[in-house]
Amino acid sequence: MYSWANHGWETTVSTVLAGPWLLALVTNHHAKRSILVSVGPLHLRTESYPSLVITIAALAQVAVLPLLGAAADHRRSVERWLAVACVGGSAIAVAFAATSGGDYVAAGILMLAGSLTYGASNVLYNSLLPALAAPEERDALSSRGFAYGYLGGGLLLALNLALLLAHHAIGLDKSTAVRICFVSAGLWWAGFGLWSLRMLPPPRELPALADRMSARARLADAVRLLAQRPHTRRYLIAYLLFSDAISAVIGLSSTFITHELFGDSASKAATFLFALILLIQFVAMGGAVLAARIAARIGAQRAILASLTVWCLLILYTYLELHSKLQAVAVGIAIGIVLGGSQALARSLWSQLVPVGQEATYFGLYEVANEGTSWAAPLLFTIVVNATGSFRQAILSLLVLFIAGGVLLALTDLDAGLREARPE
Repeated sequence: MYSWANHGWETTVSTVLAGPWLLALVTNHHAKRSILVSVGPLHLRTESYPSLVITIAALAQVAVLPLLGAAADHRRSVERWLAVACVGGSAIAVAFAATSGGDYVAAGILMLAGSLTYGASNVLYNSLLPALAAPEERDALSSRGFAYGYLGGGLLLALNLALLLAHHAIGLDKSTAVRICFVSAGLWWAGFGLWSLRMLPPPRELPALADRMSARARLADAVRLLAQRPHTRRYLIAYLLFSDAISAVIGLSSTFITHELFGDSASKAATFLFALILLIQFVAMGGAVLAARIAARIGAQRAILASLTVWCLLILYTYLELHSKLQAVAVGIAIGIVLGGSQALARSLWSQLVPVGQEATYFGLYEVANEGTSWAAPLLFTIVVNATGSFRQAILSLLVLFIAGGVLLALTDLDAGLREARPE
């Protein structure tokens, strides 16, 4: 249910509204295509401001999230800090509604703070998985958590989409309707999040070593141990590669569809993209449940490898054949099926490799792989578009990350990784 809660931020705010809102605020203060700021030969145009904020947020997570995880383990305060992240993220979402006019700097700071809070929330939330489920139960619990997240985020997004479509009929201007959407995401996160935390069992006692080490020393110790655990390290690198590729496909698919099917007209593509995002959310809910059942039969590692094979086939099909809205819907359904399973099983596998007492520390490293490097695949996409002028070539280039991640995952001996985490 906590995943249900914080997916309100991910879908309504981060995925759909924050970027256009930042762009609207900055273009309200500066003319379109004008230079916002210059540093030597480098020029930032107004249209680039939202992506700059997202890039800074991703880099900030690299610095902050591992230390946060180590500090949470050190102070035995995962649940308390999770409640703070819940309330803080909610307040940030509500504060978005107060920005107006040329408040693009304030909105950018809020987006940065919200991204960090959401990332911190995921670190702490994920670190509870080993305490809530035995190893043989984690695939199912992780998948159920993602399913609840997709369902909750999708329901809120559907309600907000209905509000935006009907704002004239109920006497609201569009700006006010968008502000209500921001507020709804904040209340959704805080209301369901705090309620879910009340149902947690009492916190488990951590090893005494945790009390004698600072957060920085604890993180340094975790990184040193990770360097000595080749199979654990190999899995983390594999996850970094294929997770980044998955995030890029999701994040860039709307740009690809707008360019290829709607002639770069965002207004023409908007309704179709909203509907497609909603469809993917609800299909991903079923995909996460299906993945748990497949993993129970063939194992989580093989199930993830199978999903990566499907991702590669979808990339090839998109490159060669996607030319209509019906084909885009078909690809969206297939993405939804493999999306939930890929993420849920990857999380449960990582939980098997985490040493006891270092859950938040290791999930801090995991979240960096999940969110903090989310600039790498978009950068590859941008380089290929600049070099070839083709969005299809850029989408095809992501195959490199899927294949490299799959090969590393196939070479990871999970039994050896388990022995590395629990040598006793």
